[in-house]
Amino acid sequence: MLAIQDILRNAIEWIDSLGGWGAGVFMLLYIVATVAFLPGSILTLGAGFVFGVIWGSVYVSIASTLGAICAFLIGRYLARGWVSAKIAGQAQFQAIDNAVGKEGWKIVGLLRLSPIFPFNLLNYSLGLTKVSLKDYFLASWIGMMPGTVMYVYIGSIAGSLATLGTERSRTTGEWILYGVGLVATVAVTVYVTQIARRALNEKIAGPERS
Repeated sequence: MLAIQDILRNAIEWIDSLGGWGAGVFMLLYIVATVAFLPGSILTLGAGFVFGVIWGSVYVSIASTLGAICAFLIGRYLARGWVSAKIAGQAQFQAIDNAVGKEGWKIVGLLRLSPIFPFNLLNYSLGLTKVSLKDYFLASWIGMMPGTVMYVYIGSIAGSLATLGTERSRTTGEWILYGVGLVATVAVTVYVTQIARRALNEKIAGPERS
């Protein structure tokens, strides 16, 4: 992991030297990293360091959403078997699948706000659910925005590229973001549990009605 982070830091340093081409190259790298399961946090922090808060947030928002869509489509159409094997036997995902089928963008948005669901795997996994591409796009874009802005801001106040992603004390904004993520985690858990319980009750009651 450290080797990958060093490579990404070097890539950010190179992008910083590209001038006007830097934004396009950065977004392309971010999309590839998302599809390839590489950690996006270093790139998000790097965007703040190189481009500043406003443009860094814009570039990361565009790139992370496009990367998430690419992974979603790959999971749905090209690598369905591989993704299915990755999440096989996970009862939690089955419950999420049912919840997404009933609540759509609400569940996707809450999943994006929750820090316990890995970003990269979630992109592929949601491709196997019943959520529409439009709902997935809108909920992902909006749900990822708070974390994007916060980490871009943190990157913008970093002393150097070498410090990006290293251990340090958390800012007040980070604690607020984690608080929002905790609330989202509780909310999505309650949502999923209720929908799973309702579906189970319907299955149990089904034979009695017939």
